[in-house]
Amino acid sequence: MKFLIVGHTPHFIKENKLFAYGPYVKEINLWITNVDEVEVLSPLSPKNPGTIHQQYSRDVHFTEIPAISLISIKEILRAVFLTPKILYKIFKAMKRADHIHLRCPGNIGLLGCIVQLFFPNKIKTAKYAGNWDPNARQPLSYKLQKFILSNTKLTKNMQVLVYGDWPDQTVNVKSFFTASYGEAKKKAVPMRKYDLPFRFLFVGNLSKGKRPLYAVKLIEGIINAGIPSELHMYGDGILMNDVKTYIQENNLGKTVYLYGNQKPEEVEEAYRKSHFLILPSKSEGWPKVVTEAMWWGVIPIVTRISCAPWILAEGSRGIFIKCKQKKDIAHLVKELANKNALRTKSNKAEIWSRKYSLEYFEREINKLIS
Repeated sequence: MKFLIVGHTPHFIKENKLFAYGPYVKEINLWITNVDEVEVLSPLSPKNPGTIHQQYSRDVHFTEIPAISLISIKEILRAVFLTPKILYKIFKAMKRADHIHLRCPGNIGLLGCIVQLFFPNKIKTAKYAGNWDPNARQPLSYKLQKFILSNTKLTKNMQVLVYGDWPDQTVNVKSFFTASYGEAKKKAVPMRKYDLPFRFLFVGNLSKGKRPLYAVKLIEGIINAGIPSELHMYGDGILMNDVKTYIQENNLGKTVYLYGNQKPEEVEEAYRKSHFLILPSKSEGWPKVVTEAMWWGVIPIVTRISCAPWILAEGSRGIFIKCKQKKDIAHLVKELANKNALRTKSNKAEIWSRKYSLEYFEREINKLIS
């Protein structure tokens, strides 16, 4: 079988070896375990891979396409100029393939959605890693991808994998999940005593969408309410300097710690040591760091986005916040006072998350491509 992957994830080449974002590669490695040939159609970055990037587990044929965006007039004009070339490359690659796998949402994913219409008889899967909530406010390009993928009159032989269980979906839309850990990682987690100081964790890109500064302000508010706490932040991004400045200006250097991007082993160790994970995100697909934290008994504190209400069982496995600072701080102070309830949430979170192992994930993937 010739397996084709079409997506927007930037790739890197170092010493003739192909790298991409670590969690993405970890998942793709499961998709390509039992296929004969693999072709990846994606943009190539001129930079060197960093600690967060990972090499594929096997040889793949890489076909470079330009990265495009629609964030400015200049970028739109560039995208218009490059789109015919990209469409041609996608068409040729799909013609060569036996199984077409799209990674959505994204600009390249949108073009892939359009081109796959010309291959109704080929077997196809699409991983929609964004928010599939039909009522979510999203860019027009995202809505268009969702429309094409779920329209069985347009899209044939396609299984669309989405996060969450949504009403009134077409027959080709399948609720799915993502896994981070294998069965070997199911080590016993000691019951936390929730002694002070509480240890909070933020893992993710320091971007506007993830609201890392709001996480800092939450911890500041909890400390000011008389509850000793710490925040340990893993990740990097455009807001790193803003977060550093706020920490310095508000004398939080002894309670908020920045680590930047770290290897998965370092982040795993941070999960083990922490009581809570904060993710005040504006939008998510499958909030992977949430389920990773839950695996280690860490209680997630998240916004009510995408499939988070299902993951947290409407709050029995975690805590919801609304990103209204005073109300959230008051709510958290109340939650933190009940240690028995915290232990129950932690236990439920751990039990639920550990059902979704890498082995289970691989078995479900094999059903899709066999």
